[in-house]
Amino acid sequence: MYSKYFYKVIFLLIAKLRTQLAEQLKCLDQQVEIRIQLMQDLSEFFRRKSEIELEYSRSLEKLSERFSSRIRNSKDHQNFRKEQNLLSPVNCWYVILNQTRQESKEHAALSEVYTNNMTVRLSTSQRIFLDSPKRYVGLILQDELLKVTSELQTAMRTYHLYHTDSVSSESKLKEAEKLEERHMGKSGDAGQSQPGTDSKQQRRSSMKKMERLKEKRQAKFQENKLKCTKARNDYLLNLAAANAAMNKYYLKDLSTLINCCDLGFHLSLGKTLKTYLSAENRVQKSRHDSLMVLETAVEHLDPDSDQKKIMEMNNSVFCLPFHFEYQPHEGDEVRNEMVTRFQQLQSRLSSVTIETEEVNKTLKATMNALLESITCEEYGTPDICQTSQSTELLKMTGSEPPGSKPSLAKRRATQQETETYYFTVSIM
Repeated sequence: MYSKYFYKVIFLLIAKLRTQLAEQLKCLDQQVEIRIQLMQDLSEFFRRKSEIELEYSRSLEKLSERFSSRIRNSKDHQNFRKEQNLLSPVNCWYVILNQTRQESKEHAALSEVYTNNMTVRLSTSQRIFLDSPKRYVGLILQDELLKVTSELQTAMRTYHLYHTDSVSSESKLKEAEKLEERHMGKSGDAGQSQPGTDSKQQRRSSMKKMERLKEKRQAKFQENKLKCTKARNDYLLNLAAANAAMNKYYLKDLSTLINCCDLGFHLSLGKTLKTYLSAENRVQKSRHDSLMVLETAVEHLDPDSDQKKIMEMNNSVFCLPFHFEYQPHEGDEVRNEMVTRFQQLQSRLSSVTIETEEVNKTLKATMNALLESITCEEYGTPDICQTSQSTELLKMTGSEPPGSKPSLAKRRATQQETETYYFTVSIM
């Protein structure tokens, strides 16, 4: 009863293992399909993006060519190019057009990278991924595991069969031993009650039969016991082998199988996306450099310099053509009188200029003397005032030079006189 239950449990475990292995293959197949679909989507995405980039490149080229051809034949453009002396706004405009042409080239190159590199790589990776024998490798590994479990199941069934035979032969042997003991007891009682030759021979013949039966069952028991022992050893060996195979499959082979399913996928995808990043970074760097050039051109917008360039390039248009001169009629003496008056005014202006400069110097010296006087009075240092450079100024105003320390009233009178002189001259 116990052996049948145990065998049933093992059978259910192996059936569960088979189901799990089948689910593993399904899961791996799903992962393969997901990766293939991912590569297909990426390939389609980059193909479509290549078309968009090419269309955008052509649109930029048309836009740039449209305005370039418009200004190429203009007279101002020819003059500017001839002189190599561009105005700052025109220079910004040319930089924008050049940037647009460069951007058109970059997007055309980006479209070519998407078409001839990205899409081709993804298609090649997809084909290699489909052709790799991943499922075949998984089936081989699972077949090895199932073969070991099948051998375990066979060894267990053999062991329990021989164990049943051994138990049965042992019970039969014990039964024969009991019969022999019982028969020997009956024979002893019969011999005491009925002594005789026939009865002895009969008992002897019966004893021999019982001994032969016992020996036969003993031999059968030994044989079954030996078979059971061998089957048990085989069962234990297969059990250890099955556990080792389970550990090997779940701890090593399963990881190897998953890696085999992903073999080269991450590496190929990584290289493809690095190509994408490199192309995009190149476009971004080119755009950044173009914007830096444009920023420099914008920073050099200079209206004064542009005005100077325009006047230099059109000197005949903007230069002063002539001076209007007085044309006297014959006998007109006004011109000679004006010349004489001009000379008199010029002479008077020179003398007034010299006089004004002298007055300014006198005012400056007077102001310094006045400030020194105020400073000396506030801080109580009249000695400094005695040695100041205002002595000459005081002489000019009619004041006596201080030979000794003046009194406070005299210093205040001198200061008041200096102030009066300063304000009087300033008003004049």
